[in-house]
Order: sequence, then structure tokens, then C-alpha cells
Amino acid sequence: MEGRVETATDVGDAADGVQLAEQIGLTERRIAELDELLHGTVPASGQDFMLPDGTEVTVRFSDGEVATLRVISVVVQMSRAEDDTLTADSPLGLALAGRQPGERVAYLAPRGEQHVDLLALKLPE
Repeated sequence: MEGRVETATDVGDAADGVQLAEQIGLTERRIAELDELLHGTVPASGQDFMLPDGTEVTVRFSDGEVATLRVISVVVQMSRAEDDTLTADSPLGLALAGRQPGERVAYLAPRGEQHVDLLALKLPE
């Protein structure tokens, strides 16, 4: 069985694809940082812009509902417990980065600006 021989064009196309994906990732992270700056949700200096995987946050939404959420970085498949998860790069996840319990946190949702009260935050061990 004969294998396909890669040409210089194939290798170049693959390298271009990898470079483009890296540029998109950097651009998306920069957009998130700028959004935080514009909305006043910049974490304290020296802290990362995203909560680490496994962080548990307890928040009270504007309607009074209290939820404890676990931060995940990648959603592979949504389970029935999808309401119990929060992605680190979501608007709420980004807004909570660097915050302390007791703070009222604003974030931009599809329905406009929303607020939560951060009741508890437990970083993973």
C-alpha cells in the first residue's frame, strides 16, 4: 500500500493553518481583556484573567437565585448538570476572575448588563 507523499505546499498549508489558529486564539484573549477593561471587571494586578479549572463559585443572581457553579475550561459534552458549570472564558467567568466574596460583579450577557453577588469562591487544591 502506497502512502501519500506530502508536498511543500501541503506542509506550508498546514503551518499556515496552525499559525492562523494561534492568531485567532490570541485575538480572542485580547478581546476578552479589552472587554474587561471597558466594563470595569479587571482582576487585581498580578492575577490571571481566568479562574482555574475546578474553582467553585457561589453567586446570587439579581432575581435572588443562589447557585454554586464549578469552573471548567473546555466543554466537551454538556451533561444534565449543565446549569452547575461555568466556563472560565464566559462573560461571567471572566468577570469573576480576581474578585473576592462580598463583591457585586457586573458582566455583559445577551440580555444586557447583569449583576451577581459573589458569595463564596473556592480555588482548586
